[in-house]
Amino acid sequence: MRVNVKSLEQMRRFAAVLAGHLRAGDLLILTGNLGAGKTTFTQSLGEGLDVAGRITSPTFIIAREHPSRGDGPALVHVDAYRLADGDELEDLDLDSELDESITVVEWGAGMAEQLSSDYLEITITPVWTGNEEIVGADTDAGDEGIEDAGTGDEEAEDERRAVDLVGHGPAWAERMPQVCAALTALEGITTEGDAS
Repeated sequence: MRVNVKSLEQMRRFAAVLAGHLRAGDLLILTGNLGAGKTTFTQSLGEGLDVAGRITSPTFIIAREHPSRGDGPALVHVDAYRLADGDELEDLDLDSELDESITVVEWGAGMAEQLSSDYLEITITPVWTGNEEIVGADTDAGDEGIEDAGTGDEEAEDERRAVDLVGHGPAWAERMPQVCAALTALEGITTEGDAS
């Protein structure tokens, strides 16, 4: 399924709806170039999950845990960018927290799949028409690195993203139809594809 978002507010609403469908033990693998919005998405997901602590890019710390403010699961935010392979990811001992937390791994494609047979693959891609250019990169404040070089309407143009969701394993095969239905119902956000 592809979700098309046009603004930070739409990304926040998308992440909040997705957060409502997550549960302890879920693994999310985020993919996207520098500046695509992986950390921004995770910040919005953390708000939706009501976890404590400021969510920033964990590039140098590799992994951070954000406990729930209520009785929900914690959010474990991992940045695998500096890891050489799956063995280094395994050395983080995420398995011990995986069952009780929601784990988000940025740059985890090709490595994090070994953590669980059930995971949600999320690919975030900036969208532009050719008049804009990508500038900047991931920062601790989030990955808001796209500026409009053409129209001057930065709020409308800066944050356009295509977000592809692919569920893997039986748990996601069961849940994806509900996730897709909830995302399709969001006002102002367009979707393509289905739960398969």
